Amino acid sequence: MEFIDYYKVLGITKKATEADIKKAYRKMARKYHPDLNPNDAETEKKFKQINEANEVLSDPEKRKKYDQYGKDWQHADEFEKQKKARRPDRDFGRYTHSGGQSGKDFSDFFENMFGGGGYRSSQRGGRFRGQDFNAELQLNLTDTLTTQKQTLTVNNKNIRITIPAGVKHGQTIKIFGHGGPGANNGPSGDLYITFNIKNNTSFARENADLFKSEEIPLTTAVLGGKITIDTLSGKVKLKVKPGTTNGTKVKLKGKGLPKYKKESQFGDFYVTYIVKIPTQLNDQQKELFQQLKQTNL
Repeated sequence: MEFIDYYKVLGITKKATEADIKKAYRKMARKYHPDLNPNDAETEKKFKQINEANEVLSDPEKRKKYDQYGKDWQHADEFEKQKKARRPDRDFGRYTHSGGQSGKDFSDFFENMFGGGGYRSSQRGGRFRGQDFNAELQLNLTDTLTTQKQTLTVNNKNIRITIPAGVKHGQTIKIFGHGGPGANNGPSGDLYITFNIKNNTSFARENADLFKSEEIPLTTAVLGGKITIDTLSGKVKLKVKPGTTNGTKVKLKGKGLPKYKKESQFGDFYVTYIVKIPTQLNDQQKELFQQLKQTNL
């Protein structure tokens, strides 16, 4: 996996506070938002990195793991357990996986992933605990809107798991006893699945809240009017108040993402208005603006 310096992405130092991170994220998200940079592949890539960096650095626990383990921070818990369990006379196998692919057949995915062995000692005296398996499962952000059930095949055994709505990027779940088999009646290892959530929307994400910038005509900002915007749950009509200024933010309560393991609770959807200034005016329009200018508006 290519290492990405999340601090550099947000333009902050490792000494940045939570408030610094939040401020930097919002500034960068606005600058590189796809709505303001249409058809720009590099900007879109940068925008995704910004969201990824915020997902990690805004969470104190994830940030601590990232600072210590870098690109391997998602497996920090497993590394710590291996350090504690390791003994000179023990032999360790190792499994790595670079990433999943949304829509890929789960049976093939896990059979290819866990085709080998590898053991570690559960106690002295000949019993060996099976190797823990680690996998990364990629989902689109829109896949997290509802709870999903998936059947995985690991070493010819079917495992039915539930993926709760609102699961977060980098979150890891443990399935007991579904790692490598033990030796000499030792216990089986465990299976760890880390979720890689790809933001396949045009919205910026901060936990369960979503953010969107929406351009509105100058006339609508001055006189007021109605606009229609897209949300994850469909189109929504908004009433723009007369005299709306550039950067005005409105909140659509409950239109964000579902909250993890909090049934029927959702984040909010924030819309920031970007007032579009006309740059190409005909003679009649210029004359109207000249008249307005004379009124000292």
